[in-house]
Amino acid sequence: MPRKKRITLTCLLVTLISPLAAAQPPIIEGERFHAEPGQHAMVVTSHELASRVGRDILREGGNAVDAAVAIGFALAVVQPRSGNIGGGGFMVISDEKSGDVTSIDYRETAPAGAFKTMFQDDEGNVIEKASRYSANASGVPGTVAGMAMALDRYGAMSLDRVMAPAIRLARDGFAIPQRFADGLNESREQLEKNDGTRRLFYKGDGSDWHAGEVFKQPELAATLTRIARNGPREFYEGETAGHLIDTIRAHEGIMTLEDLKNYRAVERAPIHGTYRDYDIYAMAPPSSGGIHIVQILNMLENDDLTSMGFGSAATMHLMSEAMRRAYADRSKYLGDPAFFDVPARALTSKDYARTLRAQISPDRATPSDSIGPGNLTPHESNETTHYSVADDSGLAVANTYTLNFSYGSGIAVDGAGFLLNNEMDDFSAKPGVPNAYGLVGGEANAVAPGKRMLSSMTPTIVKHNGKNFLVTGSPGGSRIITTTLGVITNVIDHGMNVQSAVSAPRFHDQWLPDELRIEDGFSPDTLHLLEGMGHHVIQQSAMGASQSILINDDGFQGGADPRRETSSAMGL
Repeated sequence: MPRKKRITLTCLLVTLISPLAAAQPPIIEGERFHAEPGQHAMVVTSHELASRVGRDILREGGNAVDAAVAIGFALAVVQPRSGNIGGGGFMVISDEKSGDVTSIDYRETAPAGAFKTMFQDDEGNVIEKASRYSANASGVPGTVAGMAMALDRYGAMSLDRVMAPAIRLARDGFAIPQRFADGLNESREQLEKNDGTRRLFYKGDGSDWHAGEVFKQPELAATLTRIARNGPREFYEGETAGHLIDTIRAHEGIMTLEDLKNYRAVERAPIHGTYRDYDIYAMAPPSSGGIHIVQILNMLENDDLTSMGFGSAATMHLMSEAMRRAYADRSKYLGDPAFFDVPARALTSKDYARTLRAQISPDRATPSDSIGPGNLTPHESNETTHYSVADDSGLAVANTYTLNFSYGSGIAVDGAGFLLNNEMDDFSAKPGVPNAYGLVGGEANAVAPGKRMLSSMTPTIVKHNGKNFLVTGSPGGSRIITTTLGVITNVIDHGMNVQSAVSAPRFHDQWLPDELRIEDGFSPDTLHLLEGMGHHVIQQSAMGASQSILINDDGFQGGADPRRETSSAMGL
């Protein structure tokens, strides 16, 4: 893939399609869900201000990678519950001109002082809050290194140029949306436990911020300015690094300046599979997402989901059964490939998928206690936010990054204005014991120094006849994989436009616990049929927030997920 692409703009129609299906969640009316017709590109993010930043970068001659990096830093300002410079994530990049698809792994790593039983007590029991709300809950952050690597290798603009909008937003402030105010209010009990976090996110007298008020972050503006001027190593070796480690030490954490200095983002080949006549490119380990998206699609490929219909009991049963088998394999076979030999080829083998598909009854759910990780021997020769960007030079970017929980560990870096992640909870604190998302892990994902914790983040690009077709992904913890899967099948199998595909009700099955989780919007008759098949149907809150782009003969179409009231698709 060539370096430093510059785009030549041509005329394409850019539209945001409204949802059609009556069973889908209602679209919240507002400008953000009705992108202006444009000609050159599409940006879809979870925040209107971030979408504007990306659109403006494209308008000024940047390419999709420039826009993606600018969005990443902007979200760190306007959406601090998940946008971040104190966390990490994954970026998938597709270039139609060269035919190359690559990915940037900027997942956090465990500090050198980490050890397998660090989150267990003397009796071997997991201490849950230790891996979630302490200084040791934080892995070494990767976002700054990852964004800088993507920009250096595939962008067209300088770091200071793409960071300028984020710096302005932090310095001059922005009007708080209702979701921002609600999030801080709902998380007050945890956030105010830390003096630095309380000063950062609440007023001087301790009161809440309200929607419409202007929120400024001078410490974060100064941090971003230092990074823009001095480059990414400022975060890992400069003044910012000093602030970060001082905060870690003040909270008795083990991360050191040496851990920061040694951090590196990694460029990896993505997982590649095929589904019908489409090519699927998604993140490789230490994300489990790419492998399991391909694995599940392989199990579904020989079934006629189109005839079975969206939201039918038959479709939901089959997909649920395929999901739970993939998640069972996740518990044993997925981890950091630098520490564990992940059998990616076996897991994504169509022969292996046929073996798993043969286990699925057409009319009866398989109890989870009778499912386990598959036998790969015959087949062998692993609160988040997502955004998508595509331009007419043939570049497309799917990026997912996170602090893990909403507001991460809840610990703000004193003097630097950003939150630390709590990604160490994504390790298996004790093999066989579920993490905060109910996911069960094994030795492959045990804590070890320098290791990257397993993730479900699944930035995905689907290509058709060599052309970028669908750019997608989602937040949602363990539900990221199934949310992304649903958008893909909604478009390919059910012929939905991208907004309908994103808005349609979702369902999720992760093997353990033994339940089929659904959103509101499915027919009661369908749910009754599924229960009759033996599924334990549980209706819970909305899942994920997929920000997706569909590219076809009509141009670019952006689908902004209405599950986030700040979601925004913008074309130009």
